[in-house]
Amino acid sequence: MSRTARLGAFILGSLIIFGIGVFLIGDRQYLWSRTYRLHAAFDTVAGLDDGAVVRSGGVRVGTVDKILMPRHSGEKVTVVMKLEKATQDVIKKDSVATVETEGLLGAKYVSVAFGSAQSERVRDGDEIGARASLDYTDLMKQAGEALSNVDATVTALRSITGKIDRGEGTMGALVNDRNVARDLARTMAEARAGVAAFHDDMEALKDNRLLRGFFKRRGYRDASERTAHEIAALPRSPALKTFAYAGKEIFAKPDTARLRNEKSLDRVGEFLAETPFGVAVVTAYTGLEGERQKNLELTQSRAMVVREYLTRRFQLDDAKIKTKGMGEDAQTDSRGAGRVEILVYARGVEGATSRAK
Repeated sequence: MSRTARLGAFILGSLIIFGIGVFLIGDRQYLWSRTYRLHAAFDTVAGLDDGAVVRSGGVRVGTVDKILMPRHSGEKVTVVMKLEKATQDVIKKDSVATVETEGLLGAKYVSVAFGSAQSERVRDGDEIGARASLDYTDLMKQAGEALSNVDATVTALRSITGKIDRGEGTMGALVNDRNVARDLARTMAEARAGVAAFHDDMEALKDNRLLRGFFKRRGYRDASERTAHEIAALPRSPALKTFAYAGKEIFAKPDTARLRNEKSLDRVGEFLAETPFGVAVVTAYTGLEGERQKNLELTQSRAMVVREYLTRRFQLDDAKIKTKGMGEDAQTDSRGAGRVEILVYARGVEGATSRAK
């Protein structure tokens, strides 16, 4: 082969290799595939560079085309992303972009979340939302500050325990001086005796002629019984049967738990006595008028009073009748003095653990 032929073959081979390289690089940077651009504005891009990878669903779908600095103070950094055309089926106008890190100290990349099915498709040049990402530098700084606070707390605790060991202060005297501990125990015993005596006095006052009317108007005697049978939450299963009453149908006044027309509850008791059931929950509601805490206590009291009537009148299983004071409810008419609902659930449905337990 002549010298000229060899030179020509060399040049031709070089051009072929160069063309293949350009094609491969261009394909990797999406130069030869159909693409579109999206914008996202960030407060900071935290080390993101031009050409960084863009991922969606963990899959590489594009690159960062360029990063534009703001022109004025108060504006944000704009990241222009070049994405594959096929991603428009999953990336929508409500998609959100974040700047993430590969591992703890890896390269930065942009992650674009999938959009919702109801949202519109993005078009070339659209801007999507951006969310601040977790910066590991800030995280390490916060962890360092937390450790410093822990060290300071440990030092303070050591100082306190040292003073207690030396008998300094009230706690030191309490721990190290037996006389102080003995006096404190005597004081606590006297306090418990005083509370018990006060409770006995209150029980006696409930039968006093002057105060008997107060408890009668209220509808119940012992406030501690309001939540004795209350469940934490209603069963998730649908109720087998629901009985509903306006508050004015069965209570004497809008602000009392005293029953006025308890006979109207007999249809509930008869149903419970004749029908096998799992659990029944007496619920009570008020409207939005008045104080929230007082309304909650009123609903708890009303549920308790209805429960007591049903269990006493129809000899029902005490463990299967629960209460739930629901407090205020926007759908309850205050003019009707609230409402009461008795929800009966089928066998196999048990009430949640009561507050008393």
